[in-house]
Amino acid sequence: MKLNFKFVVLSVYLSGAAAYNVSSFPSNSIQLTQDDIGDFSAIEFGDEGEGQSLDADIPECKVFPGDSAWPSEREWASLNTTLGGVLLQPKPSAAVCYQGPDYDLQQCLYLVANASSSHYWLDEPLVSLTEWSQGGTCAVSLAPQGNCTRGGFPEYVVNATNVRHIQAAVNFARNKNIRLVIKNTGHDFGGRSVGAGALSIWTHHLKDMQFLPSYRIGEYRGMAAHMGAGVESWEEHNFMARHNITVLSPGCQTVGGVGGWMSGGGHTTIASRFGLGADQVLALGVVTAAGRFVTADPYTNPDLFFALRGGGGGTYGIVTSAIFKAYPPVNVTGSSLSLMLSNPSNTSFPIPGLVTKADTFWKGVSTYYRFGASVLDAGGYCFSYIYPRPNNTFMFTTQSQFVGMTQAAVYRFMQPLYDDLQRLGINVTNPPFLFTSVYGSPGIGIGQTPGNTRYRSRLLPRDNWEDDELWEATMRAIRIATEAGLSNGFYFHGTMTSPTEEVAGWPGAGSAVNPAWRRNRMHAMLMDQTPAQSTARDAAMRQYVDLLSEVAPDAGSYMNEGDPGEPDWQQVFYGEHYPRLLRIKRARDPWGLFWAPTTVGSEGWAVRTVSGAYAGSQNGRLCRVRD
Repeated sequence: MKLNFKFVVLSVYLSGAAAYNVSSFPSNSIQLTQDDIGDFSAIEFGDEGEGQSLDADIPECKVFPGDSAWPSEREWASLNTTLGGVLLQPKPSAAVCYQGPDYDLQQCLYLVANASSSHYWLDEPLVSLTEWSQGGTCAVSLAPQGNCTRGGFPEYVVNATNVRHIQAAVNFARNKNIRLVIKNTGHDFGGRSVGAGALSIWTHHLKDMQFLPSYRIGEYRGMAAHMGAGVESWEEHNFMARHNITVLSPGCQTVGGVGGWMSGGGHTTIASRFGLGADQVLALGVVTAAGRFVTADPYTNPDLFFALRGGGGGTYGIVTSAIFKAYPPVNVTGSSLSLMLSNPSNTSFPIPGLVTKADTFWKGVSTYYRFGASVLDAGGYCFSYIYPRPNNTFMFTTQSQFVGMTQAAVYRFMQPLYDDLQRLGINVTNPPFLFTSVYGSPGIGIGQTPGNTRYRSRLLPRDNWEDDELWEATMRAIRIATEAGLSNGFYFHGTMTSPTEEVAGWPGAGSAVNPAWRRNRMHAMLMDQTPAQSTARDAAMRQYVDLLSEVAPDAGSYMNEGDPGEPDWQQVFYGEHYPRLLRIKRARDPWGLFWAPTTVGSEGWAVRTVSGAYAGSQNGRLCRVRD
């Protein structure tokens, strides 16, 4: 991949409404004009005041390939001319693994064996890294079943490198009543970046970055960084090292920091100290459903500024860039712990962390998780897994990470935990040798391959840590669910962070972030790896999620790592903000142009999946839901 970063140092002074012009950002500065449109009416701008309501006499479904209203080849060619040749109609990459005209064994072998060691899948215009949401109609395999079909992959892709590309695509899709999807890196666990018969806007190559050493807006005084929508976490890290700063970024190296991660909230290692990703935003560049490019900040288009910070992506507008708070560099020190429930060993030497009694193992896990509350109160983070193994055995691994603490201080901080574990009879020792690194150390973006991960989760609140009886019930729920994991193909993942409103500061505390985050202690996840999703599996998994819900009835869920099949997703993903967000959605997108599963306003539409396809996939027409 050719990297075309533009590193620009600007000194910016702002007070009240921002004086810095977001439009001056390189990719934002190239915009669609009336001269570009000419007599090509299919890309005319819209007027939000003239949008159509759900009760209007309009087509029931989005136009689909093969329909008489589907644009002609000439119209697609005209769009491509306007776009300067960036309109793509790619075939699924895995087609090379299927018998037929595209079969290529060597390329298939590369996809199976080597692509995960490169940036290939991140640079692939169609693929979401979760195959089940597309329908699994063209999966990578050396022994594929059936034929490769397009399924839920979009029909066309606009490889956007500037705002003009996005505006033209938005206008074309709206005026032609075509389903529109937005894809960045493809880290999508909810089916939001694929869609049958769609025009996809691919923001992956919006890679501009600018450092703003002095930035003022409202109450904020400090450094800032302006990032394009396609910048990945590892690219942010290299930028941070170049300028000796800290900018909150996704934990996974190849996740985009300005896409769904930010707009869904965005948790990360240092969130207990600095807040969520959404809390860092000072201004946004946005293309609206009408095709207009606007700035959104606390003083300009404040409705969009509110909604796009935590209220979910892909539904109010397309974010092209974001200005984030920047901080001096910080160090993070980690301390690891592992426990294993296993059968008694014949060895005469005690194995550190080995536990032979199930109740003792679970008491050890409980002791760590409850101790984790103090880690969060110290501005830290806990990252854990519980893996079910054969013969009723389990592996628990975790790392506690601390911001700005010395290794000696971390050692002293952790010692009471190890004292408690030893009193339980668990043979573990506080590790004296710890690892310290600068947050966001430089790296390279490789890896990631399509799979079938599906999250089902709850944000467990601090109340559950503060009441002994409620805590015992919480750990019972985690234990029962995890013990069912081996026979049901899932495991437990718990991340602990505490991004309170106080930590979020200004303007973060006034965002659309799910209020459950502000009360959060643990993001508790059941990690499903089953390739063949089904309504029967949904029902089976629901009983285990309900165990978590029963001990925290008001707990929400992080939509980026939550279940797209949530029955009460409006409350679970958005909480008390949903009515306000729905008003913003309807005002900003009266056409229903932007749609993705479980995004605000999505209940007005549904995918009519093709016969035999999983009902939760995007393999089918998008049509209105009418009462």
